[in-house]
Amino acid sequence: MRALVYPGVAAATGDAVTDDRHLRELLARLSAKAGGDHCDPYTAFAWPPALPGDEYWFSPELLSVHGTEYADELSDEQLCVLSRWESVNFHSLHVHGIRELLTEVMRRVHTPGFELPSEFLRHFVGEENRHMWSFATFCLRYGGRIYPDTRPRPPSAGQDPALEDFLVLARIVLFERIVGHYNVRLAADTRLHPAIRRLNRIHHQDESRHLAFGVRLLRLLWERLAESGLDEEGRRAVGRRLSEYLRETMASFYSPAAYRDAGLADGPGLRKRLLDHPARQAAHAQVLRSTADFLHRTGVPVTV
Repeated sequence: MRALVYPGVAAATGDAVTDDRHLRELLARLSAKAGGDHCDPYTAFAWPPALPGDEYWFSPELLSVHGTEYADELSDEQLCVLSRWESVNFHSLHVHGIRELLTEVMRRVHTPGFELPSEFLRHFVGEENRHMWSFATFCLRYGGRIYPDTRPRPPSAGQDPALEDFLVLARIVLFERIVGHYNVRLAADTRLHPAIRRLNRIHHQDESRHLAFGVRLLRLLWERLAESGLDEEGRRAVGRRLSEYLRETMASFYSPAAYRDAGLADGPGLRKRLLDHPARQAAHAQVLRSTADFLHRTGVPVTV
């Protein structure tokens, strides 16, 4: 995000750049809203001693087996057990995604060229840290574990810091858009315990501000990359990397460890069969449709 000099904050070198008034106005509005919408999860959540074992913890339509013959082979009781562990996996993904987000933001905040969004990012970092605590607490309290992060680490952009900054921000925005799709569905599902619904509702409420900022900044950084000489092959290379990231993120919802804890046999094999299943590929396309459309409108060629 050193490329944040692009939106209009003069770098230490004194380069002349054009201020982005719209980004300034957006940041001012979001910072004010963050202060007004502040929710402290350390005190706001009344964590129940336990969650019912005979109820869904994850919407049945969002389970990784939904729409396949593998779901038809499971009893209602088995589906409830699977929903418990897929819920733990889903909220574990938040822990890892937020940790990566915080690491990357803190590497860049208060560095030359990053002056403009620093006020908003003070709210951003605080909110994300509270989110991570909330999701970790859920996993440890009700699942007794946080599933490890098994996603491959994305490759570096090498010696091009502007491209690296764009790719880092893009991964953050894409991850938040994907999990936001699930947050909205889970928050509205009356079959789930109120604690699960509230956890997802509060996260989505805060993330709507973060995404407004991230989407605006991502477009600016892409415009500046194009202006700096990113050619068609470079555009396609970025599109391939982000397409792969989208696929890997969707694949992370299929956890062999969750299948094992749910008592399902051959977790790795089941994962592969499900990822290859036409019904699941169609479900992925539905989840990713708006995100892919957003990237296409931005000018990034991705395939899902």
